[in-house]
Amino acid sequence: MAKVLLHFTDCGKTMDSVKVIANNKKAYHDYFVIEKVEAGISLAGTEVKSIRMGHCSIKESFINIHNGQATIHGMHISPYEKGNLFNRDPLRERKLLMHKNEIRKLDQKLKEKGFTLIPLQVYLKGSLVKVEVGLCKGKKLYDKREDIAAKDAQREAQRDFKDKNLRF
Repeated sequence: MAKVLLHFTDCGKTMDSVKVIANNKKAYHDYFVIEKVEAGISLAGTEVKSIRMGHCSIKESFINIHNGQATIHGMHISPYEKGNLFNRDPLRERKLLMHKNEIRKLDQKLKEKGFTLIPLQVYLKGSLVKVEVGLCKGKKLYDKREDIAAKDAQREAQRDFKDKNLRF
């Protein structure tokens, strides 16, 4: 059920595959995504194996910056079935791997009213586990209604376009 995307470099020799493990679709419904940043995540070995199998959820998770370190809270990684002794707590907080300048810049924007950091997706980039972090601002109820109306209008336009093209 995971998507696989391919990225090619300029020289055309190397190829990185990106396999999306978890999406946070609700974040796009509840927030305006202002900026996106890619970050690594510090994991134990059994957690990486569990993520490779697709057992990860970021629905109720958020990111906090404290003492110059970004941590992700509420990210659920199911225990690895064959990991017995080495399994960690599924909901423990995990450190995000980002440059100091990126963390400092995001921390300054977080101090403004209404901004929050939300994980948008977790994916495998080559052999590394990456998290796409979104700097988000909350939507009001009328903003959500406008988005739903725009999506409905777009869906209706696509349906009409498809019907017109099938008649000829």
